[in-house]
Amino acid sequence: MKTTIFNTPILSTIYHHLAKFIMRLVGWRVEGKLPDLPKFVLIGAPHTSNWDFLLFLGVIFTLRANVRFMGKAEIFRSPLGRFFYYCGGVPVDRKKSTGLVEQMVDACKKSDTFILTIAPEGTRHHVQEWKHGFYHIAKSAGIPIVMAVVDGKHKTVRIGQVFYPTENMEADMKTIKGVFEGVVGINPRRKYITLETWHLNFAQNK
Repeated sequence: MKTTIFNTPILSTIYHHLAKFIMRLVGWRVEGKLPDLPKFVLIGAPHTSNWDFLLFLGVIFTLRANVRFMGKAEIFRSPLGRFFYYCGGVPVDRKKSTGLVEQMVDACKKSDTFILTIAPEGTRHHVQEWKHGFYHIAKSAGIPIVMAVVDGKHKTVRIGQVFYPTENMEADMKTIKGVFEGVVGINPRRKYITLETWHLNFAQNK
């Protein structure tokens, strides 16, 4: 199993207890737990603030999850390349003939365990619709999608709902989005789109 910052002996235990302490200190809590599955795509939303990254680390260390993230191939060839690998990074080379989805599916199949974290909005700014990469990765790799709902109003991250993609992408996306409907993130001024708005945009862009 690949050694990362999330599963390094002793160090990961220290980070786990430190994360739980800091989360309590700032008033945030984690509800639920990750499923006992070797591979899945973990999506977190709504993404409304730069603080989301620190909250993400707090949640991941609290749950003691060994997660992965996608990064441009260039950063893994820089002097800090080893560090990004150690943080769970998986390089994506946009110059390759195979696309992002295919590269992630290949990485998934080569690993015994693979928890890929993705913010489906792709940005902390207001968006009309989500990017669908996370869905295509899960569908192509034959693995489920697990939801992490960032509820800024109640300072809670709810985790654990598992969804297996079907052959109906539109219905699947509507179901997944429904889990997040009406929730605001850390920054409530960035209004979160409603399920109805997303469904209309999805239909218009088909």
